[in-house]
Amino acid sequence: MTGTARRPTIVDVARAASVSKSLVSAALRGEPGVSAASRSRILAAADELGYRSNGWAQRLVSGRSSLVGVLLTDLRNAYQTDIVNGIEDAAAAAGFDVVLSHGRRDRELLRERLASLTALGVDAVIAVTGHLDADDLAALADRVPMVVVGRPASVPDAAGWIRNDDETGARLAVAHLQERGHDRIAYVHGSSRPASIARRDAYRALVTEAREYDVHDDGIARLLDAVAAGGPTAAFAANDRIAAQIVAEAVDRGIRLPHDLAVVGYDNTELADLIRPGLTSVDQPRGEMGAAAMAQALGLLDGGVPEREVASPTLVVRGSS
Repeated sequence: MTGTARRPTIVDVARAASVSKSLVSAALRGEPGVSAASRSRILAAADELGYRSNGWAQRLVSGRSSLVGVLLTDLRNAYQTDIVNGIEDAAAAAGFDVVLSHGRRDRELLRERLASLTALGVDAVIAVTGHLDADDLAALADRVPMVVVGRPASVPDAAGWIRNDDETGARLAVAHLQERGHDRIAYVHGSSRPASIARRDAYRALVTEAREYDVHDDGIARLLDAVAAGGPTAAFAANDRIAAQIVAEAVDRGIRLPHDLAVVGYDNTELADLIRPGLTSVDQPRGEMGAAAMAQALGLLDGGVPEREVASPTLVVRGSS
C-alpha cells in the first residue's frame, strides 16, 4: 500500500531556513520587520520544499490584491524569461500571483502596459526592461512599489534595483581568452543599451587594439572576413544570440572553432548548450536575480527603503574557446 507524500508545512520551512515559525509566517504574509536577506532565504526554502501559503486567506486579511505585475520587452528572450521564472517561484512561495505584460521594444506600448498593470491594482511592479526612460520609471515608482531588473539608462531613487555586474562579466570573458593566448580579440555587439556599453567599455580597457563589429552593419560577415585574412583569433559577443550566429556562420565557412577562432558569449542561455561546439558564456544568475527582485518588492510593500543589488557573474567554459 502506497501513501501520499506529506505536504510541507510552515514548520518545515522554518527549519530549512534556520529561522522561527513566526518569522516565516511574517515573511510570507508580507508583514514589516523582516529583513530582505531573511525574506529571500525564507522564500528560497519555501520554494525548494514546494510550500505554498494560502493566498486567498492572505488577501482577505491583508486587504492587498497579492498580485505583482511584471513588465517585459521580449517573451522570446531567454534572459528575461529566466528572470521571470525566479520571480514566479518567489511570488508563489509568498502567496502572490504574477501578471505578465509584454510591451516589446515600443516605449509607447510599454507605457500603455504599465497603465494597464496599475489599473489592475497590482501591489507592485517589476520592470525587466531597459526601454523605459527615467520619467516613465519615476512616475510609476511614485504610484506603486517598483523594482527594476537590468540596466536602464536611469533608475529613480524610489525604485528598487538589481542588475548584473556587466563590467566583471566582460573582464572574465576577455581574461579567459587572453589566458588561452589570444591578443587579437574582437567585440561584437548589436545595441547601444547600457549593459552592452558597460561590457564594451570593460573590453576596451583590457584589449590593446580594440576591434569592434556591429551585427546590424554586416558585422559578423566582416569579422569572419578579417579572421580569414589573419585578423582576430577570438571574439567576445555581447550576448549568446550574437555568439551563436558567429559560430554558425564560422562553421559554414569552414573556420575551425576554437582552433581558428575562439568565441565567448554572454548570458549562458540554453542556446549555449545546444549549439556545437558548445558555447563558452558568461553566466548571469538570472533566476536568483528574479527571486531577489521579488524579495525587494515585498520589502517595499512593508514600507522598506529601496535597495540596490549587484549580482556576480561567472564564466562557463565550453568547446567554443
